[in-house]
Amino acid sequence: MKVFSTPPLAPPNPNESIADLLEDRRRRDPAAPIIEVREGAGWRPVSAQEFVDSVEALAKGLMAAGIGHGQRVGIMARTSPEWTRLDYALWSIGAVGVPIYETSSPAQAGWIISDGGLAAVVCETADHAAVVAAVFDGQIWVLERGAIPALVEQGRQTSDADLAARRRAVKGEDLAALIYTSGTTGRPKGVELTHLNFTTAARNAAEALSWIVHPTSRSVLFLPLAHVFARVINVIALFSPAVMGYLPDTKTLVADLGTFRPTFLLVVPRVLEKVYNAAEASTGGGLKLKLFRWAARVAIVSSREQDSRGGFTPARRVQYLIAKQLVFRKLTKMMGGQLVHAVSGGAPLGERLGHFFRGIGLTVYEGYGLTETSAPTAVNRRLVNKIGTVGPPLPGQTVAVGDDGEILVRGCHIFRAYRGNPAATAEAFQDGWFKTGDVGSLDDDGYLTITGRRKELIVTAGGKNVAPAVLEDRLRGHPLVSQVVAVGDGRPFVGALITLDEEMIPRWLSNHGKSPLTFEQALIDPDIQASLRRGVARANQAVSRAESIREFRVLATDFTEANGYLTPSMKVKRDLVLKDFAAEIDALYAEAMAARAKR
Repeated sequence: MKVFSTPPLAPPNPNESIADLLEDRRRRDPAAPIIEVREGAGWRPVSAQEFVDSVEALAKGLMAAGIGHGQRVGIMARTSPEWTRLDYALWSIGAVGVPIYETSSPAQAGWIISDGGLAAVVCETADHAAVVAAVFDGQIWVLERGAIPALVEQGRQTSDADLAARRRAVKGEDLAALIYTSGTTGRPKGVELTHLNFTTAARNAAEALSWIVHPTSRSVLFLPLAHVFARVINVIALFSPAVMGYLPDTKTLVADLGTFRPTFLLVVPRVLEKVYNAAEASTGGGLKLKLFRWAARVAIVSSREQDSRGGFTPARRVQYLIAKQLVFRKLTKMMGGQLVHAVSGGAPLGERLGHFFRGIGLTVYEGYGLTETSAPTAVNRRLVNKIGTVGPPLPGQTVAVGDDGEILVRGCHIFRAYRGNPAATAEAFQDGWFKTGDVGSLDDDGYLTITGRRKELIVTAGGKNVAPAVLEDRLRGHPLVSQVVAVGDGRPFVGALITLDEEMIPRWLSNHGKSPLTFEQALIDPDIQASLRRGVARANQAVSRAESIREFRVLATDFTEANGYLTPSMKVKRDLVLKDFAAEIDALYAEAMAARAKR
């Protein structure tokens, strides 16, 4: 077993709560802005003192409404300042926020409400409240109906002394969040995270990622606060000098980046793929498209040369300066003009995207973590960013790779239990190590590379073990592709089920001089099929021939959360896809074998 540890930079404090981190921020500089909120076409700064005052007023209201220490309150809403305010109000009184994805069905919400034993639920809209009311007869507060002002008014009867006593009673061992897993392989499990999990992870991550906590740092958060990744970064930023903004809707993301002008972002790879594909599609084809693709190659090659040579050749420098003037500046201006860093997590980034964005001036630090690890376990560093890896362990954490390739993790950031499920909790640990279920490798510098999930490994009829994530992630970079599921367990070769991105089809057709097609026509269009084959060939360059995709099938339906094939955190429910599309998989292999027999 190979093991790598990073010494802690901030020791765990068992007497500290997440609310204490916020109070530290207020005490250091009460007049400095801590968040900015949308106001018309611009953003209004909110000082640390103003924000803390609003949190305390809401906390008093929750106390007056009967929310006690340790009680769990559901939150069904989009990312917003109100969610953040509610989180800190709950933490201030020792209560627990339990996210319910705002796209959840009544059955999904009902499982979290019943299993989590929720005392109340806060909903953003009346529609959300209707979903919750179908499965819950307890207290429901609706934000769009003035729930927060009503609670604040109710809390005027609660004294400052009573609130202070409640906050002092909160300790590191107390539950801070109950977050349900995505449920890709069964019913979601409730992950219990403590205040100590959050504060230890936040303080050590802040020490390691100095560019997040710099006094000039700014970020706008658009990923769901229902996910631990966004929630922990929010905690890190709010106890540092950084300023945070919140976007409930990504439809206006580009325009909002232009007005907020962030210096760093929290992203998932799919967002970066969309940015790249949209930029390429916006060229309109012809000479501009050729220029963009040339500049993209320059960006990727230039970034790779920084790793291999430590700098540019004279010829490459000239190419880079031309590409920067004609293409890169437009892209960086589109993202606000100040954006230089991003943290990517949730899925593998892929080397192509990592090198492209670093080449245009946006360094993406890929990281790794799970809900059970309070999100951040490993992340690349500013001085040494090894694209293709997820970096070394964060301070205070230890990562190991077992003899079977499974990644094991240990540290104060590890969750305490799955709620009400001691058997699953015991199964998740081995000799003090949390078993992640992911497989990978560690280099001599401690940089971790993820190669896939143990449960998702494909074993072909020839006995070849194939990690599908590498192929799937590379193929998803194709502008026409929405989702990919590699198949081939017990089969003679690896195949793939592909779904198309319906929004991108019209742009792709226009850029390639083709007439508009219906979605049904696009599924069988020979030019689209040929482009997908080229995409498959590019994806196959990352693996051996035995691991490569030999055949694929384009499905007539995409995988979405609405049709049940995606989890709320946008992970494909692989087992369900394999079950429901078994006939298509059989047809893929039957047609391939028939074609080979004719040769």
